[in-house]
Amino acid sequence: MSFNGALEHIPLVDVIQLLHMTAKTGILYLKSPKGESQLVFRDGFFVSANHLNNCVRIGQVLVEMNAISEEQLEKALTVQKNAATDRKPLIATLIEQGTIDKDTAFKGLETLIEMTIVEVLTWSSGTFSLDVSKEYVSDEYRYFPEKLHQEILLNAQGILMDALRIYDEKMRDGTLSKLFFSEESPGTPGSAGDNPDITADLLGLEALDTISKKIPDVFIGLKDRDPVAEHRRKVSDTLQEATIEQQEKLISFLASISRPVPAGSGPPLTALILLTGNELLSHAITTLCNNQNLFVFSTDDEAALNTIIEQSLGRDLHPALLIDVPHDDGGEQALSLVRRMVAAYPQSAVMMAVCSHTWRSIGMQALGAGACSVIPRPCRQCHEDSYVPQLISFLSALGPFLKAIRPVSQPEVEQQFLACLKQLKTLSEPPEIALVILNFAALQFERAITFVVAKSELIAEKSIGISGSRSDGPTAPLMFRIPLDQNSLLREVVESGRLYYGQRSDEILTTQLYKEIGPPRSPKALIVPLTSRGKVIAVTYADFGSKPVSPPHTGLLEALAQHAGSILDNAIYRKSIEKPV
Repeated sequence: MSFNGALEHIPLVDVIQLLHMTAKTGILYLKSPKGESQLVFRDGFFVSANHLNNCVRIGQVLVEMNAISEEQLEKALTVQKNAATDRKPLIATLIEQGTIDKDTAFKGLETLIEMTIVEVLTWSSGTFSLDVSKEYVSDEYRYFPEKLHQEILLNAQGILMDALRIYDEKMRDGTLSKLFFSEESPGTPGSAGDNPDITADLLGLEALDTISKKIPDVFIGLKDRDPVAEHRRKVSDTLQEATIEQQEKLISFLASISRPVPAGSGPPLTALILLTGNELLSHAITTLCNNQNLFVFSTDDEAALNTIIEQSLGRDLHPALLIDVPHDDGGEQALSLVRRMVAAYPQSAVMMAVCSHTWRSIGMQALGAGACSVIPRPCRQCHEDSYVPQLISFLSALGPFLKAIRPVSQPEVEQQFLACLKQLKTLSEPPEIALVILNFAALQFERAITFVVAKSELIAEKSIGISGSRSDGPTAPLMFRIPLDQNSLLREVVESGRLYYGQRSDEILTTQLYKEIGPPRSPKALIVPLTSRGKVIAVTYADFGSKPVSPPHTGLLEALAQHAGSILDNAIYRKSIEKPV
């Protein structure tokens, strides 16, 4: 079982949450131009970590925690050195000396894991891969399961939140480098050069949208990895039956598409999610997608697809699921998966990659099941002698094809937009006009509420999808109130008059609104203002309720609200001039 991807496209925050939610066991390898770190999971929980190139060790952490002194550390290291073949891990030595207790040791390990996460959050680029073929635990950690007969299963979500809190605080205070010790500390990397900006998008958390400081010199990258060496290692491991000449042709082709995406290309719009057990195909398509500026995530775990697709939708990417069907697979399971994915995510593109042998048996059935495309791919069993040139030809054509994939159009949304514009021409009262916006928002979101803006609070008016099914239409006014005397997204929209769509930690939404209507599955929410004569008189709140995120037409919502405001202003003006003098 494997997970592979680029940290530029799916940040570490999302990767850790995915592994925790799907209860994975294995080593998460994190690689960047700076080096390599590892996080070890068991059943979705942290077991241990190795900080960047093992440059920060548990002894340093314990000294910084004031759990031990430099003298005690040196004494323990000396005992280790003189023990020869009886050498024990440092933590075991410190515990047996009575220098620390096991609770302090646990805290030190937890701190080192947090440091590893924060370090990776500073990377501007990198890759991740989960290896479940082995479960490595370094000497410092191995002592606990083997000597104390207990496991270090540290909650991934809790440690992640602590790491993000530490990161945010250190960035705010300008003391991030102190988390990793001084530049004079043994084994601490450092060099000169320009520092990368850290953004909320890099972290994958829009809540941290105020970060603008620079990373200290201690985090400057070291020598870049050689992509040709990586291609050679992957090809030689997975294509041993091919001749050296064939291997070199494939390596040369992969190297030619390993150039970085040109600056100014913009963020990816499509997320290719590859389900395959073929390591070489996964590596080749991942390389291709990185070159084509496509988000790519490769896995052989069908159970993880829902989470990956919903994370893609939550980042406003168009999911394109490519299911690779092995040569000797009858295809029934793949066909069933296509039907489920099409039904669950109609806005995504579901495709199958099959060899000619499989196409003859299930090709038409796949199209009938809802697959938007069945892609012929090269197969070792079908064409062993010509596999490499066919693979190169396949990859050359696949790039433009994947770039051409676009979201499925939603004609009903566009038609409803035109109908709403026509309806607004016949209206003049604020409640009627606000109801038009509510109905249009509910067409794209599972839940929607209109709030009337009072002097210091919002008053909940009609709603859709809150107390009943969305198909039931608008309900009677809910009449609960949300205060506007504290900072919140609702207050920002009221004061600025600008539409908001996204996700952000907001105490008012959590403690006030969701207390009344229940929390949504995703924190992504829309807040659109209705403005009349320069003042916001109502706002429409909408979220996805219990459903997965589906990218909305926010531009149409904003245009409709602006047009509604103009209609309302004209109605008020007409009334004013029609009054008898």
